[in-house]
Amino acid sequence: MSEHGGHCEMLVVDCRLRAATDLFAHTWDPVVLAALRSGACRRLELRAAIGGVSDKALTEALRRLCAHGLVERRAFAQAPPRVEYTLTPLGQSLVDGPMRALGDWITEHGDQLLEAQEGTGEIWSSGS
Repeated sequence: MSEHGGHCEMLVVDCRLRAATDLFAHTWDPVVLAALRSGACRRLELRAAIGGVSDKALTEALRRLCAHGLVERRAFAQAPPRVEYTLTPLGQSLVDGPMRALGDWITEHGDQLLEAQEGTGEIWSSGS
């Protein structure tokens, strides 16, 4: 949201702020973006680098990220077929900008965040 004419007063569906925050709504999307930061990868390489992600979740994340213009899928005409995924310039700008800033913030404040979440969990689980 900005102070200029293109801001979102009521957070409507087509708001740019909501579109940007939706990029982090899916658990694996930021993880896949971070994994692609070092360069092009095949699906199996991504899965090994990430760990814990199912084939289905990785496939869905890659499709979403490609549809958002953040990741490019390149199919090579060879036998056996080879497909690589890489960040687009838009995806690279997201990883190098906001995601890097978030990573710096987590490095500095992550312990405090976890402590607060642990403390809050006790309050909510006690039925208060």
